[in-house]
Amino acid sequence: MNKFFEWMEEHFVPIASKIGAQRHLRAIRDGFATIMPVIMAGAFAVLFNNLGIPGYQDFMNWLLPTGWTAWGEAIYNGSFGVMSILIVFTISYHLAKGHNKDGIAAAVVVTASSLLLYTIKDGAFSTAFFGTKGLFIAMIVALVGTEIFVKLSGNPRLIIKMPNGVPPAVAKSFAALIPSIIVLALAASVKELFILVGVNNIHESLYFTLQRPLTAIIGSLGGVLVIIFITQLLWFFGLHGGNIVAPVSNAILLPMILANTEAFQAGLKPENILSSQFLESYVYMGGAGATIALIIAIFIIGKKRAGTQQTLIANLGIGPGLFNINEPVIFGMPMVLNPIYVIPSLLAPMLSCIIAYTLTAIGFAPVAHIMVAWTTPPILGAALSTNSITGAITAIICLVVDILIYIPFVYMAGKQELKAEEIAQNV
Repeated sequence: MNKFFEWMEEHFVPIASKIGAQRHLRAIRDGFATIMPVIMAGAFAVLFNNLGIPGYQDFMNWLLPTGWTAWGEAIYNGSFGVMSILIVFTISYHLAKGHNKDGIAAAVVVTASSLLLYTIKDGAFSTAFFGTKGLFIAMIVALVGTEIFVKLSGNPRLIIKMPNGVPPAVAKSFAALIPSIIVLALAASVKELFILVGVNNIHESLYFTLQRPLTAIIGSLGGVLVIIFITQLLWFFGLHGGNIVAPVSNAILLPMILANTEAFQAGLKPENILSSQFLESYVYMGGAGATIALIIAIFIIGKKRAGTQQTLIANLGIGPGLFNINEPVIFGMPMVLNPIYVIPSLLAPMLSCIIAYTLTAIGFAPVAHIMVAWTTPPILGAALSTNSITGAITAIICLVVDILIYIPFVYMAGKQELKAEEIAQNV
């Protein structure tokens, strides 16, 4: 086991660190993080219009004027409805800033370029791919367009320099003039090239040839279990697994929950069992590694058998853990490079994923279709995301299983700690 850990530290950890610091992946992660308040606002609007409490709709119809759902629908259309446009802007901004270039200028030009690629019917944009369906191509356009803009902006021959007395905002706009024209011209050329080869709707074509197949592979149960395993393994070596894996999760799993929300809003049945919200509701309860189960296991074992340090960390970590903040436990226990806790921290989240997936697939719990804040306490988050009490029951089942997995390892760790204390006292 020690040789394996040494090999992982020598070969795996450096590669994972480089991936986490990679400029384009970081831009995707930060781009989604930037629009998260907008996503949460849209999710709140859906929940406000469709809260699954008996009698809620009748009460709201009595309390508010006719058409009261239009308020929530407006928020939904201004968030989920234009998600692809927003993500182009935010990813482009963060990528340009990563190159130490003008983020606003790049984001504006690349967003305008992305709009050029949309299909126009009867003199108006077709908004079918403004939302989550267009997220994948939106990320591609943001990354490629920004890289081209950055390269052109770095060419001094393409920069129009204004006199010193000109206001900075005007000078910046003229400096970006030629690169902006070139980027827009290239986007228009790409669209015309697709039309020449018989592809009139770029987004629809790429959605069926790229986005859906990738979603089917990475968003499958096997793919998600691999994501969970890698995330936990990174945490074991002291790396922030969530941040490193976030570009993949955001690119594939986040659109899946957003698609579920869109289907629910439209009165259709959500189809994607697995999603980013599924992981938050059932897998990462208390944080990565389902550490709220570890804390409860320590309390169950008791002070004498759990060990004094474990009990102290559990007391300190229970407050943040109720809101899925588990750094005090991960680094205080510690779980980092702790061979005792590597097995339960890998096993508990993966088994929870399988249990929750099975219960959802057989219809016991509804598919998670509403995003809730990641700081929502465990069980409550499952209830809100599924808009159902059976979602909460599923989370309770997963939590109980996680606690049972942790208990024997807590006992072993506590026994080792107490033995070490006895040896120290004798010395």
